[in-house]
Amino acid sequence: MSHFSTLRTKITDAEILKASLRDLGISVKTDADVRGYNGQRVRSDIVAVLEGEYDLGWSRNADGTFDLIADLWGVAKKHNQTELINSINQKYAINKTLAEVKRPGLQNANVKLVVHS
Repeated sequence: MSHFSTLRTKITDAEILKASLRDLGISVKTDADVRGYNGQRVRSDIVAVLEGEYDLGWSRNADGTFDLIADLWGVAKKHNQTELINSINQKYAINKTLAEVKRPGLQNANVKLVVHS
């Protein structure tokens, strides 16, 4: 029986996701296995290699969004999973916003980014 859970996300940009994970000091693999309970593994497009025996993974859907795949019970043994996932989502949102602001036509725009924690 699999211990892996799949959660829908609004993440769409693989490069920004990988950069965000690295910004948080998390090692990243692509097209790799997500480690789970009792040696179980699931293939994902992007894997955040966590300290311990469990990882987080993201797999692209047909609509371009990514699903988060993880053995959340196992991740919670060593990490506060809510804080970890929230910090990844927050860093992704900041990096995605900064990337969008740099797009052509927005060079002269004034942007004020306010982050609440």
